[in-house]
Amino acid sequence: MKTTLHRIAFTALATAISTSALAEDPLRIGAATYGLQGEFMQLWSNALEAHPAVLSGDVEVTVFDGRYDALVQSNQFDSMITRQYDAILFVPIDADACVAPVIKASAAGIPVVGSNTRCNTDQLASFVGSDDVLAGQMVAQQVIDQIGDNGKVVVLEGPIGQSAQIDRGEGIDKVLAENPGIEVLERRTANWSRAEALSLMENWLTAHRDEIGGVIAQNDEMAIGAIQAIIASGRSPNDIAIAGVDGITDALKAVTQEQMATILQDATAQAQGALDVALARLGKADEVPLSDIWERYPELEWAGGEADTYNIPWTLVDQDNVAELLEQRQ
Repeated sequence: MKTTLHRIAFTALATAISTSALAEDPLRIGAATYGLQGEFMQLWSNALEAHPAVLSGDVEVTVFDGRYDALVQSNQFDSMITRQYDAILFVPIDADACVAPVIKASAAGIPVVGSNTRCNTDQLASFVGSDDVLAGQMVAQQVIDQIGDNGKVVVLEGPIGQSAQIDRGEGIDKVLAENPGIEVLERRTANWSRAEALSLMENWLTAHRDEIGGVIAQNDEMAIGAIQAIIASGRSPNDIAIAGVDGITDALKAVTQEQMATILQDATAQAQGALDVALARLGKADEVPLSDIWERYPELEWAGGEADTYNIPWTLVDQDNVAELLEQRQ
């Protein structure tokens, strides 16, 4: 089976890694993403390029495209184990199917640091991500704040079985339970896909006509797909409350046009933080981690890279900060 991968290696000077701690040859770290089709995981992967240890050439990162397939990810783990990678950063597509590959890597002495999405095992060295239950609560509340205590909504979910889909769904359900006047007309997965969400939304607009007052999307790609379907139907997205998660570029632009709401998930902090933790677990980092993300989020206690979980805070995107966030994206 062919494996899609992108090899990232740059040379520059990184002053914060102890020269005595690093080996002569660069550390080889695999980054197993669930898929690179959407912008968020592209941002996550690109952030590794900017990590000081990669820029210095002290670390060579290989980014694997899991193609949204648990079997593909498992095969990629087998390859990394055979090639004796020093550590693995893991963003799994399925919270249960990921367990066996992590156990294999751990048994081979390769630490696995989870990032972004969770794996249901205690064999991970650590996890660097964000609280997806809270994200679900925030995105549902944004829609309800716009439509009021009574209204009809549709819910677009991520890939069934991925931790973000499960946890964000839990958060959405919690808010819906607190608002019994909200009726859910439809709830389906669009697999984080803009195209799939567009198709679903077209069908829902046909079936429910003008009943839909809000769209609760578990990510921004699906929210943008819903907006495209709404515009194609002749309606205005400004007339329907739409909210998503991630803060991808198109979502930030849509916020400026008041077409949707979103919360920013910091891909850079998750990716670079995971690499910092991996270096610490390998005994290759100084007391102060290399990435500046720890300065941006002072509430995150570094704890020598030994903590079980590092939760990167969410940033609510609004008219006060969206221009700055878009400028940073450039």
